[in-house]
Amino acid sequence: MHGGTAEPARAWVEGGARWRLQLSLMVNFFLLMALYSGVLGVLLPNQIAELSPDSKENNLALLFAITSIFSTLATPIAGALSDRTHTRWGRRSPWIAVGSLVGSACLFGVSWMTGFWSLVVLWVMAAIAYNSMQPAMTTLVADRFAPETRGGVSGIVGAGMTAGLTAGTVVAGYLASERVLAYGLFAGAIAASCIAFVAINREPPSDALPRRTMHWGAFFKSFWISPREHPDFAWAFASRFTIYMGYQAVAAYLLYILRDYIGLADGASNVAIANMALITLVCLVVSSLASGWLSDRLQRRKPFVIGGSLIMGAAMAAPLIAPSMAGMWVYAGVIGIGYGMFMSIDMALMTQVLPQAALGDEGKDLGVLTTAVNIPQIISPVMAAVLLTVFSGDYRAIFITALFFVFASALCVLPIRSVR
Repeated sequence: MHGGTAEPARAWVEGGARWRLQLSLMVNFFLLMALYSGVLGVLLPNQIAELSPDSKENNLALLFAITSIFSTLATPIAGALSDRTHTRWGRRSPWIAVGSLVGSACLFGVSWMTGFWSLVVLWVMAAIAYNSMQPAMTTLVADRFAPETRGGVSGIVGAGMTAGLTAGTVVAGYLASERVLAYGLFAGAIAASCIAFVAINREPPSDALPRRTMHWGAFFKSFWISPREHPDFAWAFASRFTIYMGYQAVAAYLLYILRDYIGLADGASNVAIANMALITLVCLVVSSLASGWLSDRLQRRKPFVIGGSLIMGAAMAAPLIAPSMAGMWVYAGVIGIGYGMFMSIDMALMTQVLPQAALGDEGKDLGVLTTAVNIPQIISPVMAAVLLTVFSGDYRAIFITALFFVFASALCVLPIRSVR
């Protein structure tokens, strides 16, 4: 019981419905991650470089920081509100449908912007909408799948997410010169997919569930989850936070790394980032699917998350050892193996450290964990810009700092006790 209401009934999906739901989740997360990587990694950096070539690094960092502040606030609040949503379409589906439509309309508008601040406003609106949708999709893993099956689900969804990150970069890299088409393709795909998702994966109605009394003071206080009372949750948050601090620092500046560190021309760098993404795609899909299957078979999560972090650290070292396209090709392959392993199991591990999973607060708690991804999007590009300023544009400083962070992520997983 919580707040005088009963816990929402569990309805684990089975058989064909389970396969349909997990494959639908894979497609949705594939497209959402493709959108994020394509827009944040290629389209926006190109657009900003066109608008302000002399201050592109600082403007890109400013865009990421502003976006992530709003995303960090939107994600847990939307997750918590979805826990309290009562409709005949369920708790999560309205957030998925409306968020995708609003976000896509704003995203398409970004393609027409010719000023930096108008671009920022529309992109931030799109990011708020998409980040209001994402916790609802993530929470369906905890809502609808039995705990012992979540490794396989996480592996399939993780393969979609990591493949999306690569595919988005490929598509955006090849369509960088056709900006309106590229933005429209990403916006239309995610909107169509999300509407189809809620239509073919009907949630149990939530309008008959007992309504939880809303006390705004207690509502906002509930976002603080004590590390002393829930240490596993805190360590999982720290692990996610540190690995994304490292990963985002490199990913956000990858286009500029190819231009200013490796020395490629603008057109060649767009092609190279797309080709690197193809290498990453192959490695991460194999890694994600294999890791998810093995994790369920062994009923172990921590070794895969730790291993993924260490492999990602090795990837960061490659461009340091070989500051050439050869080093970047090695980076592309190894980062795919490590990131695929990490992402495929990370979601399953997160659903098993939720401190209040029995109280109907899964959306809120997973939203809090998602801020461990959003906050690095605020800090890491700014950190990278500061490092470039301090070290006179030497991108090696970014790789060294990123390596430190991803190794720290592996150490944060070790103290978790409730998950093997």
